[in-house]
Amino acid sequence: MNRKAKAALVLALVVVVGMAFRVSWNALRDVARAIGADGTAANLYPFVVDGLMALALVAALVLTGDARKFALRVLASYTLASLVLNYVHGLLPALHGESVDWGRLADWDPANWALVLLATSLPVGSIYFGSDLVAKVLHHRPPADLAGSESAQIAANRSMAELGEPVAEDVTPSPVPALEPAAAGVGTVDVAAVPVEVRVPVAAAEVSRPRRATGRVPVAARSSRPVRSEAELLAEARSLTESWPVEKLTGEGIRKALHTSAAKARVVRETLKAERERDAAAVS
Repeated sequence: MNRKAKAALVLALVVVVGMAFRVSWNALRDVARAIGADGTAANLYPFVVDGLMALALVAALVLTGDARKFALRVLASYTLASLVLNYVHGLLPALHGESVDWGRLADWDPANWALVLLATSLPVGSIYFGSDLVAKVLHHRPPADLAGSESAQIAANRSMAELGEPVAEDVTPSPVPALEPAAAGVGTVDVAAVPVEVRVPVAAAEVSRPRRATGRVPVAARSSRPVRSEAELLAEARSLTESWPVEKLTGEGIRKALHTSAAKARVVRETLKAERERDAAAVS
């Protein structure tokens, strides 16, 4: 829809709302007189009721979420109240000629009390709900602006390492050490020949985020070899190394033959050597 069509639609809405307000204004003015308002207050009473309806409608078009629901509830409540007062005005012809008694909008007392309470509470409600709606509209932030500010805040909080940007080292050259005076009989030192250390900016490697733990190791990936005790390891080592010479009894050889750790292999090696030395001593 182009701008001209939108402008025509808005203009038509304003005309319809204006005519409807004029029709409702007569009824609300007479009701205000019936509840004790003077001439000026009675003429302003329709603006209090129907004006807040217009304000709630505009707020509902601007606000979003719960604030928009609140504006729609206010609009519905004041529309219903205006409808009830217009209906009462149509049922009581005496209101048109200002011949009705003050504070009398119905013959049945409970209904009259309810109608008078409704008519007198609308101005106070307009002050409260109107102020609340205006405050919500003034503090409202469009979703696009909110998303932009949040993304900007997130980008500002992220470190250079997370962004993977190269971080240059300090390029300040190291100070040249002071040259000691030349010793007697030694020529002067050429300053230009002294090497000067200059740090070259090096792009830091991209820092990768640490990997999260994936949980326990699956049962299928675990070793199926049962845990052997020291006695079982020693017995198996005796059978495997029975024909080995003493020179071959090394920790590495026992570790590979038993498929065990280096610490356990050293313990088995010392035990086997001690046993062989004891047996050799017994034989001699």
